[in-house]
Amino acid sequence: MLSLTVLGFAVVAVLMLLSGGQQVSASASSFKEEWLPPEMPAAASHAQDQESRVSLHKGDTAISALTQLGLSMPQIMRAVHAARAVYPLKDVHTGHVMTRMDGNDGMRIFYEIDPQQRLRLQRDGDGQWQAAINELPVRDRLAEAEGSIEDSLFGAAEKAGLDDTITMNLVDIFSWDIDFARDIRAGDSFRVLYREHYDTKGRMIGATILAAEFTNQGRTYRAVRYRTASGRYDYFTPDGQSMRKSFLKAPLKYTRISSRYSLHRMHPILGYTRAHRGVDYAAPMGTPVHAVGDGVIRYCGWRGGYGRFIVIRHTDGIHATAYAHLSRYARGIHSGVHVHQGQTIGYVGMSGLATGPHLHFEFRVHGVKVNPLTVKRTPAKPVPQAQMTAFRQATAPWLARIEVPQPLLAWN
Repeated sequence: MLSLTVLGFAVVAVLMLLSGGQQVSASASSFKEEWLPPEMPAAASHAQDQESRVSLHKGDTAISALTQLGLSMPQIMRAVHAARAVYPLKDVHTGHVMTRMDGNDGMRIFYEIDPQQRLRLQRDGDGQWQAAINELPVRDRLAEAEGSIEDSLFGAAEKAGLDDTITMNLVDIFSWDIDFARDIRAGDSFRVLYREHYDTKGRMIGATILAAEFTNQGRTYRAVRYRTASGRYDYFTPDGQSMRKSFLKAPLKYTRISSRYSLHRMHPILGYTRAHRGVDYAAPMGTPVHAVGDGVIRYCGWRGGYGRFIVIRHTDGIHATAYAHLSRYARGIHSGVHVHQGQTIGYVGMSGLATGPHLHFEFRVHGVKVNPLTVKRTPAKPVPQAQMTAFRQATAPWLARIEVPQPLLAWN
């Protein structure tokens, strides 16, 4: 480990010399190690076992895969019946692998459900099958990245070693405070502490942000992940305030605001001046549109110049939001359906009176249309006072790393 540390500092020194001492726009502050695969579970590795494997292709079924593995139809039917209680084999997927192992303890069939779960079928001496789900070991690794934005957040994040999924999670965490389509400026910066998850084959299967910092236009926001007494993980400020707000700042990831809230606006199609009591967000056709808050859909259908139109009455009974010119509705969306904040309800289009693809978005308070860009968004519930001591103890290590970055060389 000492040699890795020395090597890490040597690499940093070389990079500093090559950059002439100038500030780099984005950097990854973690050092990648060679993957050391964890030991396989004892049940999955037997020295005397004979192994056969079948990779499922398009059109394959569990029956066809088991047939290729040499099982007779009566054996297959008994195995499928035994598996039904824990995992229905009708749900096998293309690209997954089914394995047959024959050894001193009989025949075993394994099917990898996902990187963390595997179906195990074992035939006993009487020809009966037993089924169980095995949890596969997942290995975690701490990583840290930081960067400064020059052209785009995603460009800076890529330079810092973050993939798009982690970057989108970062956006989601701060999206209640920062409008990432409208508020981002050159010089904004970020720092992220996250945990990478690897399966038994050394493949990264996901990542979880533990703490993050984002500086936007000179103002710094910090967030830390915490599991509340209810068992739910969420993100909070260092003093326990929820990062969530009652409403999202915007209902979609848009290109630009093409028309703002105005009481005197020349209509682009009708050709005369009339009030525009909403905001038009220009975005590519088919861009997902999200509910900005929890509520119930009160209207879903065609409405004149609005085209395909949705109205959501929010759970506080005071606010409602409207979404117009949709190309289509999301699956399962219709009047009377309960929706949650961030849920996709439709897709950007240009139905009704529209000159191009965009979302017309309205915000209503007690039925009166107000400017969506100036609506005050109240925070969700904070960490309860009775949990604050536990919260501070649990989050202090992650917040300390965000404030004072450190090289991360060890697996968890």
